[in-house]
Amino acid sequence: MRVIVVGAGVMGTMHAWQAVQRGHQVVQIEREAEARGASLRNFGQIWVSGRAGGEELETALRARELWEEIGRRVPGLGFRANGSLTPVRGDLELAVAEAAVARPDAAARGYKLLTPSEARAVNPALRGEFDAALHCERDAAVEPRTAQLALREELLKSPNYTFLPGREVRDVVGAAGVRDDHGDVHQGDVVVLCTGAWLGGLVRELAGPDLPVRRVRLQMMQTDPLGEPLTTSVADADSFRYYPAYASPELDALNAGRPQAQTASENKMQLLMVQRADGGLTIGDTHEYEHPFAFDTVEDPYDHLVGVVESFLGRPLPKIRRRWAGVYAQCTDTSRVVHRQQVSDGVWLVTGPGGRGMTCSPAMAETTANELGW
Repeated sequence: MRVIVVGAGVMGTMHAWQAVQRGHQVVQIEREAEARGASLRNFGQIWVSGRAGGEELETALRARELWEEIGRRVPGLGFRANGSLTPVRGDLELAVAEAAVARPDAAARGYKLLTPSEARAVNPALRGEFDAALHCERDAAVEPRTAQLALREELLKSPNYTFLPGREVRDVVGAAGVRDDHGDVHQGDVVVLCTGAWLGGLVRELAGPDLPVRRVRLQMMQTDPLGEPLTTSVADADSFRYYPAYASPELDALNAGRPQAQTASENKMQLLMVQRADGGLTIGDTHEYEHPFAFDTVEDPYDHLVGVVESFLGRPLPKIRRRWAGVYAQCTDTSRVVHRQQVSDGVWLVTGPGGRGMTCSPAMAETTANELGW
């Protein structure tokens, strides 16, 4: 079988990976010299802890297995099973964490509620004050800015894989063929469009104006090296308000009894933090849903995040090295794991994973391959 993959972000690259591993010929086409979108502008978290029970959690757990398997083959991914800690303060936040640990799928997620001393034994960098911490052992991390490059380097070892950068696909030609802006036609047995947040142009022509996917903008930042290990990923209790695993009467009580700080509420914020291979910290994030998006990165959300992080670390942050904004695609029905649609004869669109893309892409690609009979 000959598979044409359009898009070289993590979703497209994982589809290419699945096809090559199954013995198929793959041509992967990318409009940029390298992917530049949400696949690089994220935390690199394999985030099991907050996923909704059922299909979403099953997808995340399967993806976690696949990331670990691939990471053994491709050390450049920087895969590490670091887990996560969410420190909590006060009875209302503690009650949400206790409700999470009481979930029937808590063991599958690796949930444990730790005392402050137990949490510091897991992550000694957390010297600030908190009352307890929710530990998720199944969370993990990779290096988002280099993961696709490492995967492609491995794929290029296969004679069945071809990478064509700097080409934008403009048309579908017949059954399972595409024409790029160089005028070249690439014919396959199946085409998979993994175009990320690029939802206009050919995607709109093929899928129509009612594609149930929206674009979401976020702001993030990265610091200079911390100077010590941050042994787990770290979240704050605002993540309880964002991730569906924590929906409960206890969360309702938290929202009613302790609303988010104004800046956090206005920017739909949570703290997520991961240490990079060079020792710096990736910190975020915000969520903007209304179009047109702002083109500025604004300072109030960064100031809020710095305050939250420093309160957990009990020390000043290192210098902020870089700030950025990103845009990703999310199903408008956020309970859906991904939007997978046949848009033409032999052509499939896979998009809208939302904030699950880095976590779940290996399993989403595996499902595509299984459903299409690769």
